[in-house]
Amino acid sequence: METVQQPEETKPHQPSKEEKSFLEGPQSRTMDFIFLVKVMFEFIKGFRKLHFVGPCATVFGSARFKEGHLSYELARKMGAGLVNIGFTVMTGGGPGIMEAANRGAKEAGGKSVGCNIVLPQEQRPNQYLDKWVNIRYFFVRKVLLSKYSYAFVVMPGGFGTMDELFEALTLIQTNFIKRFPVVLMDKNFHKQLCEHFDVMIASGTILEEDMKLLLFTDSVEEALAHIEKNAVQQFHLHKKKPMRMFSWLGERK
Repeated sequence: METVQQPEETKPHQPSKEEKSFLEGPQSRTMDFIFLVKVMFEFIKGFRKLHFVGPCATVFGSARFKEGHLSYELARKMGAGLVNIGFTVMTGGGPGIMEAANRGAKEAGGKSVGCNIVLPQEQRPNQYLDKWVNIRYFFVRKVLLSKYSYAFVVMPGGFGTMDELFEALTLIQTNFIKRFPVVLMDKNFHKQLCEHFDVMIASGTILEEDMKLLLFTDSVEEALAHIEKNAVQQFHLHKKKPMRMFSWLGERK
């Protein structure tokens, strides 16, 4: 019987002094303004860095799985498959599932990008990224992961992965972004989540039509076919022209 590698434990993130003070409630007008300026520059940095990455598919998943774990190898295969249907693979830029998806993209000869969260003594950009941006705030990072993506692939993960999944589903349900496909890989891992969605439908808190672009599967091939139909074909991504670069703005490949 195959031995399944257990995820590696990671140290919990300790909020900085700035984060603690911000979450304590109203600050002085000066401190709030300084915080807003910092957030603005984080967005500008992300927009400038990722402006020319092309149509992306974002892969979410745990940072704790290492090479050889079933989920790591599945994400690696998914990264390669997404490249083969025309996507740049985007992740949170860190280890585990993120590294696996970026690795698969690189091995398939495609583009691989990441939005890395800056955590003290913890997450660093993985080695398979062509381009990445380091972000200080989780909410800025989530906006960037959504902004450039036409499809979302959710691998096994923890609270952060669920946060990213429900962020995407909420934006789609409320029409803040288009009805991009969302794929959850590993039906056994997500079994109880799928059952709870049925409970939500039965209770009337979501509609059955909200589930139409959500696919639960174990098959990379089925996932790619679903994404190709509901993203590549639906939004004519094969006809999208590359963004024009302006040398006077310092823009280059």
